Amino acid sequence: MSIPGDQPFRPPRDAGASEAVFRILIVDDDPALRRTFPHVLANAGRTFDETGSIAEAIDHLERQHYDLVLLDYRLPDATGLALLDWLVEHRRDEAVIIISGEDAIDAAIGALRRGADDYVRKPYHVAQLQRAVDSALHKAALEKANRAMSQRLKASERLHRYLVESSPDLIFTLDSEGRFSYINPRVKALLGYERNSLMRRPFTTLVMPEDVERICTLLAQPSTLPGESFSVELRLRRDRSATHEDDSVTVSLTGIPMQAQGADPRKAGLYGVARDISERKRAEEIISFQAYHDQLTHLPNRVLFKDRLELAIAQAQRRTGALAVMFVDIDRFKLVNDTYGHAEGDALLRAIAARLSATLRRGDTLARLGGDEFTVLLPDINTPEDAEVIASKILEALAAPIMLSQGEYRATVSVGISLFPRDGATAEDLTRHADIAMYQVKRSGKNAFRFFDPALNTHHRERITLENDLRDALGRAEFELHYQPQVSLAQRRIVGLEALLRWNHPVLGSLGPSGFIQVAEELGLIGEISTWVLEQACAQLAQWRTEGHDGLRMSVNLSPFDFDKRDIVSSVTACLERHDVPASQMELEITESMMMNDSAGVAAKVRALRAAGVSVAIDDFGTGYSALAYLQKFPVSTLKIDRSFVRDLEGPMTNPIISAITGIARGFDLDIVAEGVEQAEQAEALQMLGCDIMQGYYFARPAPAAEVRSWLQQPSMVFPVH
Repeated sequence: MSIPGDQPFRPPRDAGASEAVFRILIVDDDPALRRTFPHVLANAGRTFDETGSIAEAIDHLERQHYDLVLLDYRLPDATGLALLDWLVEHRRDEAVIIISGEDAIDAAIGALRRGADDYVRKPYHVAQLQRAVDSALHKAALEKANRAMSQRLKASERLHRYLVESSPDLIFTLDSEGRFSYINPRVKALLGYERNSLMRRPFTTLVMPEDVERICTLLAQPSTLPGESFSVELRLRRDRSATHEDDSVTVSLTGIPMQAQGADPRKAGLYGVARDISERKRAEEIISFQAYHDQLTHLPNRVLFKDRLELAIAQAQRRTGALAVMFVDIDRFKLVNDTYGHAEGDALLRAIAARLSATLRRGDTLARLGGDEFTVLLPDINTPEDAEVIASKILEALAAPIMLSQGEYRATVSVGISLFPRDGATAEDLTRHADIAMYQVKRSGKNAFRFFDPALNTHHRERITLENDLRDALGRAEFELHYQPQVSLAQRRIVGLEALLRWNHPVLGSLGPSGFIQVAEELGLIGEISTWVLEQACAQLAQWRTEGHDGLRMSVNLSPFDFDKRDIVSSVTACLERHDVPASQMELEITESMMMNDSAGVAAKVRALRAAGVSVAIDDFGTGYSALAYLQKFPVSTLKIDRSFVRDLEGPMTNPIISAITGIARGFDLDIVAEGVEQAEQAEALQMLGCDIMQGYYFARPAPAAEVRSWLQQPSMVFPVH
């Protein structure tokens, strides 16, 4: 009911509007009164509709919602109670003020029981009606606001519950004793537990033993700031009866203490979110493994080996101990790759890695640096003999053949050893010195081990300097050709010239081929050098031909590596064509060892050169005791008797090997040239044995082209006077 003296209600402003809007329905059968109400109740934000019966009122209510209904008690078609019943039945929330002239209290009681908000008895004062309307609208506005807030809260609660219940993370709360008070359904998929089975259980029962102490410490720490959180990675155990996966899951746990007002923070409980990071951890482990291990053999790589070696050095320094580093290189590994393919090469590397690992002690480290190179760290050795024992075991372990898909393969390795502190105090020095010792084994015949010697370091430095200088020698025009004449005793003239390479080193002076050709072969520079030699020799021969010396034959030495090039035949013929030199005046010298170790490709290239008209000579014939079958396979044109046979000549019958060689040459219709002739007696003996063409210091030393020109103009200059 309206209470006299109440303050008029000022309706609240609507968000986004200047004034709140209230709709009021007037239901009264007195037209004059219906017209009066809008005037006496007029206020900003109020609109009015009017009707004279219950039926018309219901029709308005079905089409429109109202904030307030001013309802006369007596109406033509029914009492106002009928409309109140209709509002209740249809769950309407309009406020209703009954305006009635009834004196009986029963009418007011009936109206209020049916939901009327106020009851104004006729006659009434205008101010009384205004206060009743203001109060009803105020109450309706509050109820409307409360309903809207309640709906928003319910919607928010539903949203938050949905987010928590559907979260891919494990979300839970703990009570002050660290026991589960809530846990979302994610626990079933993540850990295999039914969440009801975990309620009131301590959180630590899910934590793996090694992480329990850490999480207990975090849970016990007091929180000084509201909402202060902690983050930690730990492992939660799975229900092994419900899953066949790993026994634990790695999670990133964020915990936020829940604090009650005025309560001890340590006793308030915890809100926790645990995110499964198992896949990320596995990915990190894979990335870490790949960063520090060789992908083929799964051995430590260069980075990890260096780290372990540096740690071992630091420990040895503290204990005044010793350690050893081994550098292990597979002999002839390139042959396997080139012959059988890289898949077989990889299988060989894995097999050798397994055998090397089997020879080492528990605390040793075997690493693969790349290619066919391995390193071994031997910590805590007492004497060099300890390293020698392991090196011997490595060689023995590889003695048995390794089975590949192509058949058995017997692998050997060259092992260099350096010792700490004798051979270096840093990881770089020890590894480098072991590498130097290994290369010395390579040069000494392979399949052995050797300790580092400081003298090797000096040789190695000289070798590195020589390699660096050799790389730039062509660009700096330091190479030069000297020529040694090949003379015919019968014709007493020069019939050919052998082109001999010299390197005018800026520091070491003039170097012959023996001082750098092997290095060039190892560095892969021999192809460029041979091309330069061939080009210069052809150009020089072409010039001498223009000067009238058109009967000369030029001999050029080729490396076995030159025959690995597929274009050696076309390279030679193209060079001859460029300089307009007949193929018959070019002779290429190959080694006997290359002939003995022939592959089908080399033999085919020799035949192609001979078919092109180029002569092919076997240099140093006889030193390798060639089988005669190779002379049939290789269509060579000339045999060159090695200087070692000529040196010991004293008479025509004192060297049966030369006699045999001359007989072979006659039998195969081959030319024959003797090298290293230094005495008249040797020349005479060779002539008597059937060898007419010779070269050596007896006639002339190798000389530059300018000096050779004078010999060609006066051939007698190369024949000593008797």
